[in-house]
Amino acid sequence: MVLLALGDDSQCACENGACGTRTPILACRDALRTATAEVRTVVAHDDAEIDAALRALPESRLIVATAADGQLRAVVRRLVRMYAPAPSKRPESLPEDRTLPDLPPIGVLPLGPDATDLATRLGLPRVPADVAAAVLGGRVRRLDLLRNDGGSITLDGALLGGVDAGGSAGTYLARVEVDDAVLADGTEPVLMSVVANAARYATVEGLPLVTSPAMDDGVLDVAVAVPVASRGLFRRPRVEIQVRRAHGRAVAISPRSDVPFVDDGVEGTLNRKRSWWMERGAWAVYVP
Repeated sequence: MVLLALGDDSQCACENGACGTRTPILACRDALRTATAEVRTVVAHDDAEIDAALRALPESRLIVATAADGQLRAVVRRLVRMYAPAPSKRPESLPEDRTLPDLPPIGVLPLGPDATDLATRLGLPRVPADVAAAVLGGRVRRLDLLRNDGGSITLDGALLGGVDAGGSAGTYLARVEVDDAVLADGTEPVLMSVVANAARYATVEGLPLVTSPAMDDGVLDVAVAVPVASRGLFRRPRVEIQVRRAHGRAVAISPRSDVPFVDDGVEGTLNRKRSWWMERGAWAVYVP
């Protein structure tokens, strides 16, 4: 069993120190050892150290202790890199709608207090002893993930644009295509757009965007919020927000300028075309 913690030394699972994340990590480790499981605790600070910990798979089961969804995504991203075959070596057994085989399941040990994180939305246990029991029980739930042509993945969702830290809402120009449907043609202002695999960005600032996204339905959901001016005969013009929705296998977003985004809680800037595509049931978590 590999118990992998991500972050700096304050988040480690060593015997010394008194950080807030140390207690649940040690409690999970002790619960596994009480059940006579052999446990190796590893702290990873970068991709190379994550890769070194993952080399024990699939002979050993993996538990990832995460204080944020972005940390869990970092581990799954390295698993994808490790297991995805080159296009020229695609195995015949791989389903037509997949570019990688089934990834080894992961036990998730939440360290943060955030009750809206992915572990909560998936109904995964948060108590260390319950996490240990789920991993030892071996029951698995397979989930969808999104790969993108930037070399990364999305577990939950990505939000482009929206309200900034100062509370201001700007617009941007972008072409948004979902399979054969065009939600924005690049000539009209877009307030925000969402690429969703789950519900993290289903509603933003009270505005419903995607409806009923699910991590096991094999499709991605996309929404584009466009401000539209309406004018009555004797009324001043007013702006309403029109939400256009679609779901499918893949989405391409082509911004005309730099657009801020947040992807699984990780912030960045998009300044070129980015495509996401669905990997149905590609990763998995241990469940009670």
